[in-house]
Amino acid sequence: MHANILSIVPIILTIGLAIKTRNVIVSLMAGVFSGVLIVVGGNPIAATKSMIGDYFMAQMMDSYNAGIILLLVFIGGFVTLIEKSGGAEAFARSVANFVDTRCKTQIAAWLGGILVFFSELGTPLIVGPIFTPIFRKMRISKEKLAWIIDTTASPVCVLIPFIGWGVYSMGLIQTELDALNITNITDWTAFIKAIPFQIYPILCLIMVPLVAFSKKEFGAMAKAEHNARKGIFSNLEGEDKIESKSMIIDNKVSPLVAIIPLIVLFVTLFAILIPQGFPVKQVPGSDFRIALITGYLFASIVMIGMMVYYKVKSLKEAVSTYLKGYGKLFECIIMLILAWSLSSVGKTLGTSEFIVELANGNIPAWSVPAIIFIIGAIMSFATGTSWGTFAIVMPIAIPMAVALGAPLYVTIAAVLSGGLFGDHCSPVSDTTILAATGSSCGLMEHMWTQLPYALICAGVSFVGFIAAGITDNIIVTAICIVGLFVVYTLVAKLKGEKIENLNISQIEEIDRTESPQQA
Repeated sequence: MHANILSIVPIILTIGLAIKTRNVIVSLMAGVFSGVLIVVGGNPIAATKSMIGDYFMAQMMDSYNAGIILLLVFIGGFVTLIEKSGGAEAFARSVANFVDTRCKTQIAAWLGGILVFFSELGTPLIVGPIFTPIFRKMRISKEKLAWIIDTTASPVCVLIPFIGWGVYSMGLIQTELDALNITNITDWTAFIKAIPFQIYPILCLIMVPLVAFSKKEFGAMAKAEHNARKGIFSNLEGEDKIESKSMIIDNKVSPLVAIIPLIVLFVTLFAILIPQGFPVKQVPGSDFRIALITGYLFASIVMIGMMVYYKVKSLKEAVSTYLKGYGKLFECIIMLILAWSLSSVGKTLGTSEFIVELANGNIPAWSVPAIIFIIGAIMSFATGTSWGTFAIVMPIAIPMAVALGAPLYVTIAAVLSGGLFGDHCSPVSDTTILAATGSSCGLMEHMWTQLPYALICAGVSFVGFIAAGITDNIIVTAICIVGLFVVYTLVAKLKGEKIENLNISQIEEIDRTESPQQA
C-alpha cells in the first residue's frame, strides 16, 4: 500500500489508548485491528479473520518468534523456582550480616538488588522484606530502601541480554531488522552494542552509591531521612507480616540454592556457545536461544533437586511450582505477539515510510535519539509499562534511524532508556508499586522521594543522547557519568542536607536514650 496519513492511525490509536487506559494489551489489540481494518477496506468480519489468520497465527508460527516464546516460557519457570526456593532471599540476608553503618547498609541493599538480577519483580519482593528491618535498625527511611530496590530492579534487568527483558527487546529489534532487510546485524549484536549507550539505567545505578557515600539528601527524601534518624517511620502497616513471611523461608535454606543453579546456567550457556566461537565470533540467534533454553532447563533441574534436598518443597511440589511458572510471562508473550502483529500491519500500511517522509528534512538525524528518549519517557510514565512502550516505539525508532542516518545503536538504547523511565518512576508501574510494598513504604511517598533523583538522571541522559546522536561514541556515557557527579554535587550543595553516617554502636546508644516514635 502507498503510505499516507491512514498509515499512522494504528500507532496513534495504540499510543492514545495506552495513555488513556494504561492497558497495553487492549491498546495493541485495538491498534492491530484498526490497521487490518484499513488494509481490508473497512469490513470488520474480514478484518477479524485476517487479524487472526494473517497476523496472530503467522507471527506465532514464525520460527524466530516461536523460539522467543519458548525461551520466555523456560525463563518463567526458572524465575518462579528461584523466587519460591528462598535461596536468593538467603543470599541477600547473608550479605546483610556484614553491614554496621548507614552507608554500608545502603550499599549492601544496592548490591543485593543488583545480584538478584533475574527478575525486576524479584528485587522488591526479596531484597525489600529482608532489608526492611535492617534499615529500620540503622535508622534509614523506608523511602530510601524503596528507592534503592526500585533502582536496582528494572534498571539492572534492561542491561542484561539473557533474561526476559533482553530476550523480549531482541525479539522486537530482530523484527525491524528483518523488515528492513538488514542481514549484517543480529538482534544480539544490536542489543549488546546498545548497552554502553543505555545512559539512563547506568546513571540510575551509579546514583545510589553516589548518594550513600556523599551522605547528602534533598527534597522529600531529606525529610524522610531526618525523620528516620529520629526514629520516626511512615506507613508501618503490614511490616511485621512481610518480615515473618521472609523469615519462614530464610531459616530453611542456604544461599547455595540460588548460587549453584545460576552457576549451572552460565556454565551450560558458555559450554554450548564457546565451541561455536562465542564471544569472538557471531553466533546465530537460533543457536543462542537454544543454548539459553538448555541452560535454564538444566539450572531449573538443579534447583528442584536442591529445594528437595533442603526440604523447602517435596519433589512433587517443586515440579508443580516449576510448571506453574511456565505461565508467569504469559502476559508478556501476548504483548510480544501483538507487537509483532502491529509491526507487520505497519509494514503493510507503510507506517514507517510515512513517518520518515514527514521527518526527512524536518528532523536532523542527530536529534532522533533524544526525541525518541523523551517520547518513550513520557509514554512509559503515563502507562507505567516499559515493555509496552518498547513494543510501540521500537517499530518507529529503528526505521527512522536507518532512513535518516541516525546512530542505530544509540537510537535502540534511547528506546530502552526512555521506556525504562516510566517503569522506574510511574505510580502505576508494577515495580514502583512492589518497591513500595516490599519496603513497607507508602506508594506516593516512594514516588515523590524517588522522582527528584530520577529526574536528575533523566536530564543528564537527555543531554547525553543529543551528544551521542552527534558523535555516536560511547565516550559520551563516561562524560554523562561525570556530568551526573557535577549536577548532583551542585544540587546537593544548594539544596542538600547532610545526614550523619551513624554506626551500629552510635545507633544502639541512641536506642537506649530515646523512645522512637512511630507514625
